Amino acid sequence: MRNFTIILVLFAYFNTSYSQDSMMTSKSQSEMFEEFKMKEKFIQEEGSYYPGIAEEKLRPIFTEKINLAAEDFQKVAEGKDPTQEKYLKAIDQGLDRFREIYLELDTEDRERVCLYFEELMDIVGLESSGGRLNKFLYGFDPSEE
Repeated sequence: MRNFTIILVLFAYFNTSYSQDSMMTSKSQSEMFEEFKMKEKFIQEEGSYYPGIAEEKLRPIFTEKINLAAEDFQKVAEGKDPTQEKYLKAIDQGLDRFREIYLELDTEDRERVCLYFEELMDIVGLESSGGRLNKFLYGFDPSEE
């Protein structure tokens, strides 16, 4: 009987902590999106080899495009029934915004764009872009070769 009581107490504890974590996630997710949008982008960051954007006049343009992608992700996350497919469409839409200026992005800037998308994916727990980021960065998906 004592073992049963211990198991019941542990079950209640883990069930309660899981519920609290679930509620906190949506709030912290929203805060994480806002923090992401507020941070300065395409700059040299401490501990990074990225030198910052080469063409300073493009920084506000690239920043706006990334922040729009964050808004797309946030809409999916806060909308009804967020699914992997909806997030993948948000990635497609976000990367498509860079199409007109793609040739102005050097390799390091394209890598930085992908890293920002990975940050957004981390916020929502999306594990894969389905090759979309590889296609953007390299022009093809190396995993398909």
